[in-house]
Amino acid sequence: LHMGKTMKDDLTVVAKYINKLYPPEFNVFSIYAELYHNYFASQAKKNAESHLEDKDIYLLLSWVHNFYPKDMRKDHALAMELDKVKLGSLLPSSLSKELENKYLDSEEVTVKNSLSRCLDKEIQRWKEDKEPEKLNGHFQSELLGIFVIQSIYSSQKRAEDISKAVGEELSRRLLKELPAFLRSYRDAFEDFKEKSKKHTYYKPILIANINNCWNFR
Repeated sequence: LHMGKTMKDDLTVVAKYINKLYPPEFNVFSIYAELYHNYFASQAKKNAESHLEDKDIYLLLSWVHNFYPKDMRKDHALAMELDKVKLGSLLPSSLSKELENKYLDSEEVTVKNSLSRCLDKEIQRWKEDKEPEKLNGHFQSELLGIFVIQSIYSSQKRAEDISKAVGEELSRRLLKELPAFLRSYRDAFEDFKEKSKKHTYYKPILIANINNCWNFR
């Protein structure tokens, strides 16, 4: 953030005031821009090659795909001059791709584990001597029906915020995880139906799960 703000503020000063003090052939703005970019890119590469936590990978990819090319380089005071310089990306494409794969692998596992924990909690609730919650007057599981959908949607949205390609790849992966989760849900529900017919709230639990199916569709 500090480097980005410094680069943006300094280049704005160069574009507005310093550039016009030199003959055009000196390419003053281009020299400043290339030096700032090369330093910024070297720091980004150094960070990318070190051990990064998942949140750091996400942040670095956000800089590579969004903050740097869109927020900084498309700034109204700089865009015209920067378009002439052709600075390129903050990271080499191979390194950027490596980070994207790490992020996708991690996010896929996170969502998968989150769905699994959610189902375990739901199964545990079936075993309790409690009536299911009602939403808009109908039995339904807010934990299962809403949490699962929100988990997948928010994960897709975060990935799309990095780039369209990353978002599409994560969506493709999660579309494999969702059927796997639904199969586990179905199997657990069938087991409950067979073994828990004497449960105090057997019928409301069945209704709640049938209502969940509408949300999942």
